[in-house]
Amino acid sequence: MQINPGAAEFPHRQIAAQLKAQVRRGDWAPGERLPSIPAIAEMFGVAKQTVQRAVDQLRVEGILITKPGSGTYVRGTRRRLNRLSRGRYGGFRGYHTDLAARYRQHLVSVGRSPAPPEVADAFGVPDGTDLLCRRHLVRTEDSPVEVGASWFLPADTAGTSLERAEAFGRPLYQEAEEATGRRYVTATDTITARQPSREEAETLQIRPDTPVLHLLHVAYDERRRPVEVAQATWPGPMTTLTEEYKIPAPTPDPDPNPGLVLG
Repeated sequence: MQINPGAAEFPHRQIAAQLKAQVRRGDWAPGERLPSIPAIAEMFGVAKQTVQRAVDQLRVEGILITKPGSGTYVRGTRRRLNRLSRGRYGGFRGYHTDLAARYRQHLVSVGRSPAPPEVADAFGVPDGTDLLCRRHLVRTEDSPVEVGASWFLPADTAGTSLERAEAFGRPLYQEAEEATGRRYVTATDTITARQPSREEAETLQIRPDTPVLHLLHVAYDERRRPVEVAQATWPGPMTTLTEEYKIPAPTPDPDPNPGLVLG
């Protein structure tokens, strides 16, 4: 391990690149603890502060995670999001068992809560209107990967199972369709990148300067009325968005003179 003092790249970035390459090669497996900061500094022949900056950079990128009093570890979770929210409905509007095997969704709370601006706009109600909110946290074996919430109009959910603080043995949208009597027909997904709130950073176990991806999912019935407005926030560096789709075949140009016969 060495750095090039004459290179244009800062020493801590050179160190970060080499550490990242070692993780990629498998020199340190997911969940494995790295050598201490002083030990790495000795390997590179630099000050401890330089190594700390390199580690901080890799923490922001989601490659490393620091556990207070324990050390720095290779982060083992990189969530691959396939087809955004469409994955929740499945090929046959069923439960995605492959996702359930890798991720565990935990219900955090159920109750009335003031609607944030983006949710209020989607429902067409004033900011801060009390709506039914079901908050959740998604985890893998080693770390949280998503904080989210599903919002409903109280008029649709009064006296239904959606008001109960319990998880269902099927996807939420199926429970909502039965409870509200309204079928999900179309939906829109809007994704933005931003800095996390303090609560989000603490829950997702990321640095406050680590960017997050935020999804606003609005599901509509056949009359284009919102049934559910869902939010999901993921650590940006640990999340990839993958969309697979078919590309239409080219169609032949129409004959400009269909009645013209050449002979």
